[in-house]
Amino acid sequence: MSIKRLLVAVALLAILGAGAAYGWRAMQGNRLPAGFASGNGRIEANEIDIATKYAARVLTIPVEEGDLVEAGAVIATLDTRDLEAQLRSAEAQLRQTRRAREEAAALVAQRVSEADFAAKEMERALILFGKGHVAEQRVDQARNSRRTADAALEAAKSHLASAEEAIAAAAGDVDRLADLVAEGVLKAPRRSRVLYRLSEPGEVLAAGGKAATLLDLSNVYMTFFLPTDTAGNLALGAEARLLLDAVPDTAIPAAVTFVAPRAQFTPKQVETKSERDRMMFRVKARVPEALVTRYIERVKTGLTGMAYVKLDDKAAWPDWLESKLTREAASSPQTPPSPPRGEGRGEGDAQRDFAQKPTLSDHASTALQSTPRIPLTLTLSPGGRGDKAPGTKS
Repeated sequence: MSIKRLLVAVALLAILGAGAAYGWRAMQGNRLPAGFASGNGRIEANEIDIATKYAARVLTIPVEEGDLVEAGAVIATLDTRDLEAQLRSAEAQLRQTRRAREEAAALVAQRVSEADFAAKEMERALILFGKGHVAEQRVDQARNSRRTADAALEAAKSHLASAEEAIAAAAGDVDRLADLVAEGVLKAPRRSRVLYRLSEPGEVLAAGGKAATLLDLSNVYMTFFLPTDTAGNLALGAEARLLLDAVPDTAIPAAVTFVAPRAQFTPKQVETKSERDRMMFRVKARVPEALVTRYIERVKTGLTGMAYVKLDDKAAWPDWLESKLTREAASSPQTPPSPPRGEGRGEGDAQRDFAQKPTLSDHASTALQSTPRIPLTLTLSPGGRGDKAPGTKS
């Protein structure tokens, strides 16, 4: 073998050795230490269907798909002219019943006066009859007049009560129609993004017809699956880290807010290192609402990634699962996680009530705003309802 070939062989061996060493160090650097577990899933957000309460024609839909809308923003307006006419009629009926009540009250006052006069007349007749100045017939006439006046007074009081009930009924009709007219303006219940625009102006929607579907961006979470032995050691509120495929170098802080009460067979789309026939639990790890709000313009739904959860409170996160975002979250006051509105329910999942999540203090909010921002993209897929794995078709 010539010297030249020997040098080439030595160089190739050096390159291969350096590559193997680099790969080994990379694998060692991303190895998950004891006290942690991981699963792959996708980021999701709850859907909000903006639907009509009654059948009506759509007049306007001022939003487009992808628009970010604030709480109270108008999503659609309906044609309520017939309801407005009914409302005007009900208001007129209410005014009429109030006038009828005034008349009934005046009649009661009149009957009270007549009853008082009849009582005095009877008293005088009895005195005169005792002295022998009037006949017994005069006493009977006074007694009959008093009974008639008392009966007329009771009838007037009953008429007054009926008038008051009529006012209550008319007022209730006015309130009902006013609410229906107000329901003609469909508004966003909270800050969200328009996912689907499902109708156009001029269309007639039936009762419950959907005008649009929104994504609640205050509730952004990743759904993933863990085996039985791991899920059994996982506590609600446990720390989590999310690595998205779009930003694999930025760990996103999260917290476990939901563990399914019943296990299911391993979904086909979930790749695990354990046996395929293991029972799996559906888990949710929610991204802090303050972080989502801070990067609200970048938040989208749809991207898959990996979720890492801490099983042992004493375990320390590896460096490759730390980022500026996680350090921000660690420096903020710790608050117990609270599953937000519309927690998903899978087959066999029980309904649960949770306390409202406390808001961050002013000091923590100022610290978050003053920290330099780094690019973040959360691409989520709509849905997240049921115990189905990512990509599973219903």
